[in-house]
Amino acid sequence: MASFSLDDIRNAAEARYGSTDIELGERTVRLLNPLRLTKPKRDDLSALQDRLGADGADQEALMSEAIRLVAESGTAADALLDAVNGDLAILAEIFDRYGKGTQVGEASASQD
Repeated sequence: MASFSLDDIRNAAEARYGSTDIELGERTVRLLNPLRLTKPKRDDLSALQDRLGADGADQEALMSEAIRLVAESGTAADALLDAVNGDLAILAEIFDRYGKGTQVGEASASQD
């Protein structure tokens, strides 16, 4: 019979569903995996993703709102958004990397 400690399970969950980290000089901003968000935040993120695909959607505003939802804190979101300074190409790249990093089935960190 297999036996695991809760710490083993926590470590495995972090390896598999960890954050997307963006370094801003001396600070690192963590964008949390959707599975690590509260249900209301997951629902809000899903609604935002639906709105991003709509005709005439304000991509910059919606992506900024999504960063506020997934960032580890409001202060972290503000720091990242200040650094991005409304550059839609950078926001799109952040979301591309975030999306790739949050896909279920991603290789765990131990398979580097």
